[in-house]
Amino acid sequence: MLLLECLLDLIRFLLGAALFSFMNVVAWRLPRGMDPLQGRSHCPQCGHTLGAPDLVPVFSWLLLRGRCRHCGARIPVRYFLVEVLGGVLALGGVLALGCTRRFGTSLSLTQGLFGMSWAALTALAVCGILLSIALIDAETQLIPDRLNLALAVCGVLGTLLSPAGWLPHLIGAFCVSVPMLLLCLAIDGAFGGGDIKLMAAAGLFLGWQNTLLAMFLGILGGGLYGIWLLAAKRADKKDHFAFGPFLCAGIVIAMLFGEPILQWYCAFL
Repeated sequence: MLLLECLLDLIRFLLGAALFSFMNVVAWRLPRGMDPLQGRSHCPQCGHTLGAPDLVPVFSWLLLRGRCRHCGARIPVRYFLVEVLGGVLALGGVLALGCTRRFGTSLSLTQGLFGMSWAALTALAVCGILLSIALIDAETQLIPDRLNLALAVCGVLGTLLSPAGWLPHLIGAFCVSVPMLLLCLAIDGAFGGGDIKLMAAAGLFLGWQNTLLAMFLGILGGGLYGIWLLAAKRADKKDHFAFGPFLCAGIVIAMLFGEPILQWYCAFL
């Protein structure tokens, strides 16, 4: 049984790494007007089409020592780190959403793929989409509508899987996005339209409590980053930076750890 569970964990890790590897490609192709679903992966330096030995998540980068097998050009470490992150989040999703018992409460759901609950699989898909959103927003300060739409589809699936019913998730779609929209109308440039759509789509998946937590964490992270930029004199008060990556990080934390965080907070009230 232990050997089987270790094998399943390896498969889950590779599944998450493969998904994040693909979403990394999406993040690179979409801002450049390329279709992420068409055309095989190739080395950007020599243009050689990559084969199966070059595309094994995590392990190919390690075995190739971070270089192209054909021309020897360096493969950015970002690819390796993103794939590792995907594998870790896949395992984390199993622990947070796919275990039979957590914090003394039965949360078992019908098992989906490789022993992962459908809730954990949906959460992994959400994390992959959020990765692309964060990378694209950091590069262009724009969030593609098609990625927010994909996140909304995951939100609908999350609502159907939720034991709490649809109402908390419907409230989650509006409890943060509507105030963001009103603030944007009152103060020009307060938030981007993509950020508002992002929180509306994420609210469907998170429910209203975790949506509020995700927004708080996003504002906290973005605020600390802004303070650092000002202190390091890398920006002034009129400069803008991408807020989407901080919202994405807040969404992931709230999705995987929102319940214990809220329980810890309520214990102080």
